[in-house]
Amino acid sequence: MVDFKGKRILLVVAHPDDELLGCGGTMNRLIQEFGCTIRVIILGEGITSRSDERDPEQWKRELEIHRANIENARKSIGFHSTGIYQFADNRFDSVDLLDLVKVIEKEKSDFDPEIIFTHHGGDTNIDHRRTFEAVVTAIRPMSHEKVHTLICFETPSSTEWQAFNYPNPFLPNLYFCISEENLNAKIKGMESYEFEKRAYPHPRSPEALKIQAQRWGVATGNDFAEAYMLIRTIFC
Repeated sequence: MVDFKGKRILLVVAHPDDELLGCGGTMNRLIQEFGCTIRVIILGEGITSRSDERDPEQWKRELEIHRANIENARKSIGFHSTGIYQFADNRFDSVDLLDLVKVIEKEKSDFDPEIIFTHHGGDTNIDHRRTFEAVVTAIRPMSHEKVHTLICFETPSSTEWQAFNYPNPFLPNLYFCISEENLNAKIKGMESYEFEKRAYPHPRSPEALKIQAQRWGVATGNDFAEAYMLIRTIFC
């Protein structure tokens, strides 16, 4: 079993709001109850793909609002710090994987985590898949590697939208029970994102996020839970 007590955790995500959608309730619980120190890395700017051509200047105002939303979301969960990068939204496949790996390696060296959470590697969203690939590359299990545990979360509006016959389905083997307070912190954080929140029945709506937590709660005999894939853990 993974020991989370007092651990340093790096949460690596592709876009603003991803740090909440799949794991916000768990992160809130780990901070409040387990005394974990959690840093979030957001690799992509998260909005310019809504234009035919990428033009950050066209989205300058929205990107500024996005940054303020990130901070409000951070406060809702209690994350200790956030690293924000500007890789092109939904264009991670146009970036050398090594560029993503180098960012993660530097953050890993500076923060010195023992556990990393990141996206499921089979999501519909290309940025999620590339983020997973970059994390796996950055934490190759060599003798000096301090990250001993890698955990992947689902992302509502991506994971469940993948084709049924995609060869890498999300098959959870790890669950975190969360309280209604943890769930409400997640929903409050998500509602901070002016350009990402949606009305029901969209998967990112408050009602849908609660239903998702109830679904995994029912699956585990609890009121609320979040589901994960434990990719690797090493005990020495």
